[in-house]
Amino acid sequence: MDEALLRSLTPSVLGILVRRGADFAAAEDAVQDALVEAVRVWPADLSPSSRLRSSKGDPIRDPKGWLVTVAWRKFLDATRADTARRRREDLVDEEPAPGPAPAVDDTLQLYFLCAHPSLTPSSAVALTLRAVGGLTTRQIAQAYLVPEATMAQRISRAKRTVSGVRFDQPGDVATVLRVLYLVFNEGYSGDVDLAAEAIRLTRQLAAAIHHPEVAGLLALMLLHHARRAARTGPDGSLVPLAEQDRGRWDTGSIAEGVGILQAALARDRLGEFQAQAAIAALHADAPTAEETDWVQIVEWYDELARLTDSPVVRLNRAVAVGEADGPRAGLAALAVLDDSLPRHAAVAAYLHERDGDLATAARLYAEAARKAPDLAERDHLTRQAARLNARRCG
Repeated sequence: MDEALLRSLTPSVLGILVRRGADFAAAEDAVQDALVEAVRVWPADLSPSSRLRSSKGDPIRDPKGWLVTVAWRKFLDATRADTARRRREDLVDEEPAPGPAPAVDDTLQLYFLCAHPSLTPSSAVALTLRAVGGLTTRQIAQAYLVPEATMAQRISRAKRTVSGVRFDQPGDVATVLRVLYLVFNEGYSGDVDLAAEAIRLTRQLAAAIHHPEVAGLLALMLLHHARRAARTGPDGSLVPLAEQDRGRWDTGSIAEGVGILQAALARDRLGEFQAQAAIAALHADAPTAEETDWVQIVEWYDELARLTDSPVVRLNRAVAVGEADGPRAGLAALAVLDDSLPRHAAVAAYLHERDGDLATAARLYAEAARKAPDLAERDHLTRQAARLNARRCG
């Protein structure tokens, strides 16, 4: 069974059912039932060279059309069985004849629906992974380290929330991109690689809409993902960017990301994801950490700060200023920021170490470790504090 094929067909099949009149929640349930049926009866090989027959011997010439037919029947069965939903009974009178699936692609509308403003970020992420990504509730629950029943309730509430939303109303691309970036930043957990899944979904979105910020996000994901193998040591410890083995970076992903970014920037509609991708590209372009073009990175952070007015961006900019103009300049840029910002203490520690103030740096690394959001980062910062304390006492 080609799981990738099933997941790629999920959004278009769901879109067809909604356009036929099924509400979103019922349509999504029917599509999931059809996917289960496909896993049961489809052959393992659905490549063009295969005979394209199910385990029952029936020909499967059009996998998408087969899924649409089965999902629609599942929807009608559920409609007939649920007498409380009489408003749908007109749909039961005439079942569309089996045949090739319509060519219309509703993938983009599904992205908009799953990232509807009425949903919380966590609900939008879960619904996107289920309805657009084709993941099972179990897979999503494992990825987010919550019980399957909890995730099922979250998805059910999200589907009920958007069931009354008109399918063809305009959506907000920026909201969709934020949801996809949330998925990407979850990384890997359970049996689902969420970073890779986010890249797949963003590629799919980029094929549906020619928008420079969609391309910018895809480029950013590819450039960050290219460094994945070098980010941790054999023992799982964090490896800072400057210390990573650049020979382990994925040059193919870097080249693709840079190419996508250049095409997006050429459209002269700069957005925050393009600016972030430009910074990532400059890091990827440097043969060594010492050859990084920090001056140009500061310029891109200036653009990003103008676009977002984000204190987190200004915190990262302080690091870049410290590299480009010296640690004192970086500390001056940091001094105007709220010290309650996440990772403020870690940035201050790094800049103080660069400035030669090891005692202050060690104290700040220890403080940052206590505030770290996860175990790997806490262990890394604790080791930094211990390293400096050993140097001071040695």
